[in-house]
This record gives sequence, C-alpha cells and structure tokens, in this order.
Amino acid sequence: MASINGFVRVQGKEPLFSFGVISDVQYADIPDGRSFLGVPRYYRHSIQVLERAVKIWNSHQKLRFAFNLGDIVDGFCPKGESLTAVQKVVKEFEKFDSPTYHLIGNHCLYNLPRQDLLPLLNFPTVDGLAYYEFSPIPDYRFVVLDGYDISAIGWPRDHPKAAEALRILQEKNPNPDKNSPQGLVGLERRFLMFNGAVGREQLEWLDAVLIDSTMHAQKVVVCSHMPLDPGAATPEALCWNYDEVMEVIHKYNCVKVCIAGHDHKGGYSVDSHGIHHRVLEAALECPPGTDAFGYVDVYHDRISLIGTDRMVNTEIAFDS
Repeated sequence: MASINGFVRVQGKEPLFSFGVISDVQYADIPDGRSFLGVPRYYRHSIQVLERAVKIWNSHQKLRFAFNLGDIVDGFCPKGESLTAVQKVVKEFEKFDSPTYHLIGNHCLYNLPRQDLLPLLNFPTVDGLAYYEFSPIPDYRFVVLDGYDISAIGWPRDHPKAAEALRILQEKNPNPDKNSPQGLVGLERRFLMFNGAVGREQLEWLDAVLIDSTMHAQKVVVCSHMPLDPGAATPEALCWNYDEVMEVIHKYNCVKVCIAGHDHKGGYSVDSHGIHHRVLEAALECPPGTDAFGYVDVYHDRISLIGTDRMVNTEIAFDS
C-alpha cells in the first residue's frame, strides 16, 4: 500500500541526517467531500496515511525528526469534536520514535484558538507565537515561520493582529466573502481570509536569525505552511506578504530551500536568487490505497526528498 518511489542515494553517500515530512492531513470523522474546486477529499482516510507514514519513518531507524507542515484537522470537523480530533492526530504523531515539529495552518485555527492549539502541539514558544528555529547539526539550521501571525483567524477578534488582518482584507479584497477571489487579478488573488501574513516583529527576528546563520556558515531550510514563491503555487495559496519575507531571505546566501504545504497539489520552483521552493502534496487528497508523505536525506551540497506514492521525489542541489 505504501510504496516508496524509486530513488538512488547521492553517489551512495550516507546523508548527514534525515527527517520525515507530511502536510495537510486535515483529518475529520466525516464522510468524504470535495474542495471548492471539486477535488475529492478523504477526511477519514487521511489519518491512515499518517499512521503509515509513522510506521515507515520508524522502520528507517535513522530519522532525526519529522515536520508536519500544518493543517492536521479539517475546518469541516464538527466544532464539538475539534479537541478530540486534534488529540487523535497528535497521538499518531507521538507514535513516531523521534520529535515532530509542527506548523500551524488555517484549518488548525478554524478548530482551536492559538492559546489552546499551541500547547497541544508542543510549540517551543510563548505568548501565542508560532515561529522558531533549531539546528540539528552545526552546519544546518531550520527556520519555522508563522504565516498566520497576522490573521483574521486564531486570534481573539479584538486582538491587534486580527484587526490588522481585517484591515488588509478590507483594503485588498472588496468581496463580502473574504474567502472569495472573485474579481481579484493575478497575485492579488492571495488576499483571502484563509491566508495570512508574517508580522513585522517576526520579519525582524528572521533577519537576525539569517545574519547569525551567515556568520556561522550555516545552510538554512525555511518552513512555512503557506508557499513563498508564485512559481511553486497558485496565487490563492500564497502568503499575503510573501514578497516581504523573500526580500529578507534574498539579502543573504544562507537559505537554500523553502518547504511549504497548503497548496494541496504540490509544486516546485527555483526563484530568481536560486532558492528552491518545494510545496508538499497533501495527505488529505489521497484516495484509499494511496499515500503522500516522505523523508528527506540531507547532504552538504543538496537534499533529496524521497516521496511515497503521490509525493513526488525531488532532488535539490545547492548553488555553491
């Protein structure tokens, strides 16, 4: 059932380390449905995809950690079942023999407010912040962004960050339904309520982290629920201020890869500065009998994503 896509390790070399990846599980104990675009969604099957992912990750006995790129429970989950559903998915992640690093997505925040969600996911942060960084080895650093830092969902309605998000939506999206892109053109179609932005303080934090990474000659992998490059995703899936985020990242040469979820079909691009952007295929859209997860082998000069079934293998070689 879970077939690893054929992939040969780089020149037979052992990686520096490896980690698992999965995105957009969006579990709910409800019948299968469809997206607004008519794409089938398999709400009950998605947790089985996660179960198989954890079993395969554990079978490798070499994965240092795993990333969940966000949206563990679907917005259609009945509100009275939200906490139970989140706990059920978290319990599956806890069967993994190594740590799981989580990102929050819009569907997570439809179900639970930040103050309830972040402790359940063991975020290493305080004050409702959902961005952080860590270094599994001295040569590599992972930076996890919170694209819903400025958002109309997840914060109390009277919170300044919610107010800022509503102001942006009012200015950029004239539709009564702020989740509708009707009439918006091109990249302006990203200004939807189910997206969000990276706030000013977080951008300053990112800048400081990248300065430090440059000083220590580290290679950096940036993780975000929402994609950060138009070449890798549809406009409707982009972070509101992806351009500001990338302006900070492009100041330095240390960031090699940006990994995201949210745009369920997946995607890949290399931007104007040579940074690779990989959007992961969603577990939610796997018909029974198929999967979408993988693991990443990390080398000095590249990373290799080895996907299972619907998750596409991706070999990413860094520019020197």
